[in-house]
Amino acid sequence: MDVEHEIELLRPQLNELRKKRDELNQVNEDLFFADIGVYKPHYDWNDSNRFRLALDAHYDRHKKFVKEGRATFCDANWSMGGSKREGSKLTKDLTKLILRAFNAECEAAVGKVRWNNFKVMRKRIEKSFETINNLVARWKLSLTNQYLQLWLEELTLTHEHKEQLEREREEQRIIRAQIREEERARREAEKAKEDAEKAEREAQEKTEATRKLLEAARLEARTEEAAKYEEQLAQLETLLIEAHANSQRAASMAELTKAGHVYIVSNIGSFGEDVYKIGMTRRMEPLERVKELGDASVPFYFDVHGMIFAEDAPKLENDLHNLFWHRRLNLVNDRKEFFKVSMQEIVDGCNSVGLEVELTLVAEAKEFRQSEAIRRETGSEIPASADSSLGE
Repeated sequence: MDVEHEIELLRPQLNELRKKRDELNQVNEDLFFADIGVYKPHYDWNDSNRFRLALDAHYDRHKKFVKEGRATFCDANWSMGGSKREGSKLTKDLTKLILRAFNAECEAAVGKVRWNNFKVMRKRIEKSFETINNLVARWKLSLTNQYLQLWLEELTLTHEHKEQLEREREEQRIIRAQIREEERARREAEKAKEDAEKAEREAQEKTEATRKLLEAARLEARTEEAAKYEEQLAQLETLLIEAHANSQRAASMAELTKAGHVYIVSNIGSFGEDVYKIGMTRRMEPLERVKELGDASVPFYFDVHGMIFAEDAPKLENDLHNLFWHRRLNLVNDRKEFFKVSMQEIVDGCNSVGLEVELTLVAEAKEFRQSEAIRRETGSEIPASADSSLGE
């Protein structure tokens, strides 16, 4: 009983500690992102090979800088025990020592630089430069500012080289995905063409067979059978017209390399109100692409607001993306196709590029709304993140 009483007395303190811990985590996160800031690239190159060549040239310059003695400076001619030779040897040894120490610090910083710690690594190099110079100041020896700038330049080059490599990897991933999508669309178009042609042939054969039966019934004055065959023939001719239209459409889709659908979808439960994805697919069944988007990576399925067919689907998609570029959620990666925009703005945007389309303005969001209704009825809340206990 005493233990349980002690637990109850300590519980408010535990809750207070948890609250302070959460506040501290938030402060640390704010400081972390405040330190990142917005990085402004120094080089406008869009090819990682240019960075690689620049780094190779930089390494050669680095070695030449050290070899020519421009990495350090000594403002004294020391002597030891009356020997200037020994004093010169001491100066050389100290020079090697500070260069080795500084280079090791710089190499570590350059090797660890990432998108979120560039400023930290730069400060580390500058701090190392300052500390080493203070340690050897009494020997009138120092690392030169030119050598410091050389390492800072290498840090910048390496950082932007890594970022360019990441962009190129992302581009290659997008290209591979597009190739797979186009190949899948091509196969689907070819299969749809074959299926449509087969369906048209079968409909043609059934129509011809029924027509012959009708003619025979008329010749033999079988009135009831003739009436039955006339009705069947009318139905078959309608099916034949539809089969022919499907065959023509499938043939056109197989021939047109840029034909496809631009889709406009939303997912309120995952991204909130007025967030829309504007994408493109060349598949014969474009809704299959939307179903893929609503896989296990998001909690709810996407709602389709519009599915626009275009003979040049990539151009239409690009026109809409450019129209809403300033409303993107991701301002770093413009291949992420989510936009914070109202449906009315999308309608107006479609009209501005010459499209008169009817879009579904209200998202059904069936699973999300049903889930919200269940929460209201049961009084449950959306699960919070796991809270690890202090001292447990």
